[in-house]
Amino acid sequence: MEKVKLAVIYYSSTGTNYQMAKWAEEAAIEAGADVKVVKVQELAPDVAIDSNPAWRAHVDSTKDIPTAALADLDWADAYIFSMPTRFGNVPSQMKQFLDTAGGIWAQGKLTNKVVSAMASAGNSHGGQEITIKSFYTTMMHWGAIIVPPGYTDPSTYAAGGNPYGTSVTVDQEGKMIEDIKEAVKHQARRTVTVANWIKKGKE
Repeated sequence: MEKVKLAVIYYSSTGTNYQMAKWAEEAAIEAGADVKVVKVQELAPDVAIDSNPAWRAHVDSTKDIPTAALADLDWADAYIFSMPTRFGNVPSQMKQFLDTAGGIWAQGKLTNKVVSAMASAGNSHGGQEITIKSFYTTMMHWGAIIVPPGYTDPSTYAAGGNPYGTSVTVDQEGKMIEDIKEAVKHQARRTVTVANWIKKGKE
């Protein structure tokens, strides 16, 4: 059978969600998937980026990561999205990318795609869970098949794990407070596994 094609699509200002995307990529490759890691387009002006040295450093260090395109959505059998929360909601950069997908959605190209999401915030009650749930609303409109991690692995019970999607708290220096690597990797493996089931059913 052809490999599951997974697009890991992220937005990251200072690197947290980039790291989560890379852990997801690692686990998905180990699970046998063909993986693309792409970032959504940065919308913030240089004056905002330059006001935060960590933000500027991350933008510069990831300049060679491909920018997400609608072709990536069409290509993939499954998606993992990773993003920070913005006041308990999806960041504008990610929302803008989703909002451009109306054309391929209308063609039925997003139906039955397998999807899972992850998030981060600057404090432990900063909106991680509601950001993931808000994101899934769009996926319901797409007719996608949402695959949350649930409580299907001990890593989900660890700090940062939750049943909606792996989330993490980041301190003022941009460092992850919780150790979520295994939770991210479990979520990626689970996404690939379900996508394999769906793909087999289509053949």
